[in-house]
Amino acid sequence: MSHSSASVDTSNNVYFVNFNQDCTSLSVGTKTGYRLFSLNSIDTLEQIYENNTEDVCIVERLFSSSLVAVVSLSSPRKLTVCHFKRGSEICNYSFSNTILAVKLNRKRLVVCLEESLYIHNIRDMKVLHTIRDTPPNPNGLCALCVNSDNCYLAYPGSNSIGEVQIFDADNLHAKTMIPAHDSPLAALAFNSSGSRLATASEKGTVIRVFNVATGAKLFEFRRGVKRCVSIASLAFSASSCYLTASSNTETVHVFQLETPPKENTVPRQQNDEQGQGWMGFLSHAITASANYLPTQVTDVFNQGRAFATVHLPFHGMKNVCVVTTIQKMLRLLVASTDGFLYVYNLDPNEGGDCVLIRQHRLDGRKDSLDSPLLSPSDSDKSCSSPKSASDLVSTGGVTNNLLLDQQQQQEAQSPEGLSSYAGIVKGNSPNVMSDSDKMNEISNAVAPKINGAFQLEDDSEFPPVIQSVE
Repeated sequence: MSHSSASVDTSNNVYFVNFNQDCTSLSVGTKTGYRLFSLNSIDTLEQIYENNTEDVCIVERLFSSSLVAVVSLSSPRKLTVCHFKRGSEICNYSFSNTILAVKLNRKRLVVCLEESLYIHNIRDMKVLHTIRDTPPNPNGLCALCVNSDNCYLAYPGSNSIGEVQIFDADNLHAKTMIPAHDSPLAALAFNSSGSRLATASEKGTVIRVFNVATGAKLFEFRRGVKRCVSIASLAFSASSCYLTASSNTETVHVFQLETPPKENTVPRQQNDEQGQGWMGFLSHAITASANYLPTQVTDVFNQGRAFATVHLPFHGMKNVCVVTTIQKMLRLLVASTDGFLYVYNLDPNEGGDCVLIRQHRLDGRKDSLDSPLLSPSDSDKSCSSPKSASDLVSTGGVTNNLLLDQQQQQEAQSPEGLSSYAGIVKGNSPNVMSDSDKMNEISNAVAPKINGAFQLEDDSEFPPVIQSVE
């Protein structure tokens, strides 16, 4: 996924919302810090952590591990990587310009600036490669595949047309360039395996899906024809059967994908062309006479339509959407900087208009809404205020002044403005970890056990990784 994140609207208490890589949790950045929520149930939104230290404009969690990457408005050039369960800081880096986006998988951490991208080895946080002099990218648009085996990074190859540059972040070389749109890019998303890439341009009317290996266009969907919109989010479902698209309008579209018979052919459409009405007949007629009609006409009839839609109770707000399975049913989740998480049912057979079944607050305030869709008991259950962070985890992470002095010296010595590992002085806090412990925590978080689960509590599971502090 790569899920496009929503940030930063300073007129509201919520600055940032984003789902983690497997849609099991939600990260929320606010004026007063950040919160992490579990998405295991639709009835309650369980808060698993809260940090009340600073105004957070980016917070990204590594799957279900304890590692989070945080950027605040007060220090927009500084990236801090924390172990939130211990309330301790693992490391921080300072960059020469504002951090616009941070993307993570089990192998890499990518920091996006307006005209450069830094690729870190997530096991020790060292900078492995820097992509410099990228086209101006003021929105920090980029996507990192969550699959470490296909560790691809996508970013705009131009600021005047919709070229997508695909970079192999594992082997550190450019892979391919895809000419996706005539207009500049607005959204990018890989599917979970890294085999497909979804794109949208600033016009926002057409969404395309490409084969990453060959660059071939597999699908083309029309979001609308009446007006140009700003696409806020694109996301594949885990199975790659669905693709969601949200924008600055009140409508979220869900497109259903099917494997085309041949890679370079336009896929058979599910709605119009399979229909028995006049529209289906006309589509077949258009296809049969494609050689005699303008390309623009045939393209419109070859574009798929939305399988399902959602009509949000707001518009013009930053938001991010996903399709995921919760409690054995397909759900469409929309998190918005209006301070709410909206939960909809998605019918995998019929599609159509999705039904709102739950609405949860994200800003920490008690929910006083009386939704007509919920019974009083269900409303109380789903909107109850979450547990305080003190009941769940210990808090900490207080910055040491000595650390800042060391960091400033390192920045002055570095021509790139990039400070290497920032060590915390031992003994000043009960939550402070040694350098070996920090490396061990990162190793535990990114290295899955044989059965695929993360091992985060048993420090003896993996040997410590020794990394000297320069």
